[in-house]
Amino acid sequence: MELQRACDVASLPDKDEVRDWIEAAADASGRARDSALEVVVRIVDEQESRDLNKRFRRKDRPTNVLAFAADPADLESLPPTSRVPLGDLAICGPLVEREAREQGKTAAAHWGHLLVHGTLHLLGYDHRTEAEAGEMERLETRIMADRGFEDPYTVR
Repeated sequence: MELQRACDVASLPDKDEVRDWIEAAADASGRARDSALEVVVRIVDEQESRDLNKRFRRKDRPTNVLAFAADPADLESLPPTSRVPLGDLAICGPLVEREAREQGKTAAAHWGHLLVHGTLHLLGYDHRTEAEAGEMERLETRIMADRGFEDPYTVR
């Protein structure tokens, strides 16, 4: 796992914690191969988040996490024991901190949730339909609970 810091935020978990969240999501998903997953996590400011969101999702605003999955066709050709490039996450640090405050969550809980959420997207989960959203949210909630955190979808 590579952690890139394009902006400084006080609440950013350390590299080992980031790796632990990604591994927890991969393990719980049942979709990860028995290989070392490679993920790049880039912590961005609101302008970079907005630029990426506008370019790739046609939404002209910053967002908390963007997931850029590796091409599944490329992954299938790798031997089962090789390092597997799963994809990249761009997480908007200032937005994570602001959302945590607004939602009455600890920054640690919100970082963990967004790392799990983004990793699940890299593993092929989505929330375009109600059924997909339900499946993804149940898995996120279970992962968070397993690590001692409350349901990330509970409104306070």
